Amino acid sequence: MQTTSLVKDSVFSLPLDLMGLIERFKVSAVNQGFRVETFGQQGPFPLIALTKRSTGLKPRIYLSAGIHGDEPAPPLTLLRLLESGFFGSQATWFICPVLNPEGLKLGTRESPSKADLNRAFKIPIEPETQAHVHWLKRQPNFNLTLCVHEDWEAKGFYLYELNPNNKPSLADIMLCAAKDYSPIDLSPLIDGREANQGIIHTDPNPANRDLWPESIYLIAKHHAGLHYTLETASGFPLTQRLNTMDAVIRAAISSLK
Repeated sequence: MQTTSLVKDSVFSLPLDLMGLIERFKVSAVNQGFRVETFGQQGPFPLIALTKRSTGLKPRIYLSAGIHGDEPAPPLTLLRLLESGFFGSQATWFICPVLNPEGLKLGTRESPSKADLNRAFKIPIEPETQAHVHWLKRQPNFNLTLCVHEDWEAKGFYLYELNPNNKPSLADIMLCAAKDYSPIDLSPLIDGREANQGIIHTDPNPANRDLWPESIYLIAKHHAGLHYTLETASGFPLTQRLNTMDAVIRAAISSLK
């Protein structure tokens, strides 16, 4: 496994201080009017959800990060957006920023029990996934869900789109935003799946999947009308990955109708 222990950013450095990271999420969220809820535990670390409801008819947006422990840029991006005040009154927010904290601490994709938590949603038996699913079941349906990831094999930014209801796509808007900071992975085959100009359209039918990632669960259980899994290239410098994902998420949310 590649190590990121020497990668540094002007704000963040790796390896991560996980308890400090979670505390920063909690403090900033409370200061900005979020409710902070602990919905589970992984070792010494709480699994937290941040929610903030805005008045009026606003889109309900869910974001998650940190489900793979060798992908530190996603939770750091969400923290950067949170601390910048981006999650304001333009939406009602549901954020699970650190879904595999011990994995992040160790720099391992899997949880401490060696489970890939992003393949464990069809029949949730992992305690972290059970807790996460229990929390999700108590939430309303979402208009947009974004699962934030990165990929060690990627040549640039790419995304997965699940759009079973044929809603207006945000894919090109996000790819355009990413181009200011990162190349797009134009490979015809990414992660073993056919891709078209950085977009992978996967089968949204849960019945056709033996293993359910979080994205399929969100579609299957009607939590998501429009879903994207966002992937930056782990081989790029941390600051570049943060800038790319920051721009992509801002563009998607600003364009949501």
